[in-house]
Amino acid sequence: MDRIETPFALPPVPWLAIGAVTATVSVFAIAQGLSYPLLAFILERQGVSPTMIGLSAAMSPLGMMVASSFVPRLVNWLGGVRTVLICSIFCAAMFALIGATQNVWLWFPLRFLLGFSVIPLYVLSEVWMIALAPAYARGRFMGVYTSIISLGFALGPATLALVGTQGWAPFLVGIAAFLVCGLFVFAVAARLPAFHEDEQQGTVRRFLPVAPTLLLAVVVAAGFETAMMSLLPSYGRAFAIGEAQMATLLTVFIVGNFALQVPLGLLADRWNARGVMLLCAVMGIVGCVLLPIVLGTPAQWPVAFFWGAFAYGIYTMAIVELGQRFTGSMLVAGNAAFALMWGIGGISGPPSAGVAMQAIGANGLPLILASLCLVLVVVALFRARQRSA
Repeated sequence: MDRIETPFALPPVPWLAIGAVTATVSVFAIAQGLSYPLLAFILERQGVSPTMIGLSAAMSPLGMMVASSFVPRLVNWLGGVRTVLICSIFCAAMFALIGATQNVWLWFPLRFLLGFSVIPLYVLSEVWMIALAPAYARGRFMGVYTSIISLGFALGPATLALVGTQGWAPFLVGIAAFLVCGLFVFAVAARLPAFHEDEQQGTVRRFLPVAPTLLLAVVVAAGFETAMMSLLPSYGRAFAIGEAQMATLLTVFIVGNFALQVPLGLLADRWNARGVMLLCAVMGIVGCVLLPIVLGTPAQWPVAFFWGAFAYGIYTMAIVELGQRFTGSMLVAGNAAFALMWGIGGISGPPSAGVAMQAIGANGLPLILASLCLVLVVVALFRARQRSA
């Protein structure tokens, strides 16, 4: 008689390593979620234009984009754990220098270097998580993973509401968060998958033509998120809404990410990740239409909550599909390519939205965000039609 496979025959889940990786990236997300609105508030008080604020914000994604192609070689040279430790210390140092200078022109190179040292943390955490998650439940695990990252991003703006946007207090929170990232990884270093030289055969250049829709989805998600984080304070100021309320609204936007990524992941398991991605893009457009209507009213809170969930869901679905379609060296290359696309989206999103706001008014922000989502919908449907033809 053939042996019947049961769930009890499945390999054990490495919960400690998974928990440490998730904690690492979520604490790091606190620092990232705090930095964008914090620096935007400071520049607003200095009278810097929305276009310059957007260009300043784009320096960090530019650093991410430049660093992405170096990540496989850096990991092969230093190892994953050592790379994370060095980068977390360097991130803390760059954030401290940003707090010490308080100058928009000096922030350009500093934010570039911050983004350069940030991207290995992203890439390695995602590769480790995909490798550690059991194949039979990878979609659900990645949904939980991105939800917890979203919670970290939500705690960033929420921290500003507690400690304010002036003085060293918010900068000290960010510095401490970056350093804690390295401590979590160091604590479970022996339990993390190693990166061997033969796993580094996949390259970003090889991956780019393989999954164009997934890469576009990352560009859209990055442009959406960085534009919102950087320019929502300027948007609220145009409607005479105070900093505290806009920081809280941004927190609600990110809390939506945290609360609904797991349900979106379950929907992807029952349906498919690509279909849920399209749904998220369409709902992102709906949120852009509703923003100027509900801003300043009680309806802004539920709209921001669901809008944030669907906007971030675009990236969650891209990660789920990446884990389903690729393994080994191409998975590492795919994560590095995602980092490159995140940099491109982060560079193009805030400046485009800032220029639109100066050209046509504050509602240039939701117009640019809706346009990004619309492009993704059109391209995804076109690619699906090509495959079915």
